Amino acid sequence: MAKSYSLAFVSLFLLLFGSCQSIEQISIDYLQPADLSFPPQLRKVAIVNNTSNAPDDKLTPQTKKSKDNRVEISRAIAYANGDPKVATEAMAEEIAHQNYFDEVVICDSALRANDKISRESTLSQEEVRQLASDLGVDLIIALENLQFKITKTVRYLEEFGCYQGAIDAKVYPTVSVYLPERSKPMATIRLNDSIFWEDFGISPTEAAAQIIPTKDMLKEAAEFAGTVPVKYIVPIWKNGKRYLYTGGSVPMRDAAIYVRENSWDEAYGLWNQAYQSTKNEKKKMRAALNIAVYYEMKDSLAKAEKWATTAQQHARKTELKKNTDNNKINTDEAPNYFYISLYLTELKERNAQLSKLKLQMSRFNDDF
Repeated sequence: MAKSYSLAFVSLFLLLFGSCQSIEQISIDYLQPADLSFPPQLRKVAIVNNTSNAPDDKLTPQTKKSKDNRVEISRAIAYANGDPKVATEAMAEEIAHQNYFDEVVICDSALRANDKISRESTLSQEEVRQLASDLGVDLIIALENLQFKITKTVRYLEEFGCYQGAIDAKVYPTVSVYLPERSKPMATIRLNDSIFWEDFGISPTEAAAQIIPTKDMLKEAAEFAGTVPVKYIVPIWKNGKRYLYTGGSVPMRDAAIYVRENSWDEAYGLWNQAYQSTKNEKKKMRAALNIAVYYEMKDSLAKAEKWATTAQQHARKTELKKNTDNNKINTDEAPNYFYISLYLTELKERNAQLSKLKLQMSRFNDDF
């Protein structure tokens, strides 16, 4: 998976765009493999709520004063139990949306509703067998626990002359995967992620009042928490941004027209022509990068990685005149090299995960 490249890509795109080069952005959708892999015969799944009824799900704020009242006016931290019913429904809906299993069944009523004390307790093998039989499924995915840490702040934004009210909710879902033939969970996943809201006002009171109401915030946080484990359980589609060089020669400009018409093979022919017909390192770099994107669009990741490596080598020759440590390169001085290097890293990760993805998608006869 490409993890934290979006901001870097945007920043480098701005650098490239401002350097008198013609660049075009395109989107690409691709499958990202899950952490867990299931045998193809497991086709029906139940999503269940295995949390205890929480004795107290109210926010209990702990207010902390900021050291610098000129910037942060107030800060309150609160802890709460998330709504497991809402989270279970959101998880079931998101898993169903991925179309990986033939059938997704939901059981969002708490299996441990009679517990007197909130606790995290896995299902016994007998409970799993009974549930699987009753629900007609091959495996059980259970929400075991859901906790929130919520931070509410009011800040003065000096550069805008207004106040910001913000809520940052950290969600901590715990999910277990059960198979009827196993005495213990196949896997238990303890995750954390965060969701953020903000609003603005001309005074601290107005900014705090404008922010999302607590009831709505807790509901949206629970829905978000339910979606967090999905990418660990089933392959999901990811949308990425790619950039193509579109200027510098007639073949490159004509190829850009073919891309807009979705005629990628014709565009590739012109890029290859542009690459083979010049000795100019910059022109070779641009054509090679575009060819790498072409092969990625064709799902030929090994070839895409090869051409991205070639583009990186040309970029190094044009932007790095000396043998420089990669960790000390100035991004402003070598924007092409940095962008291509980030892209190459993502391609290598995708290529390394390809065998795992094919294994997970074998239930569809590799038709994905």
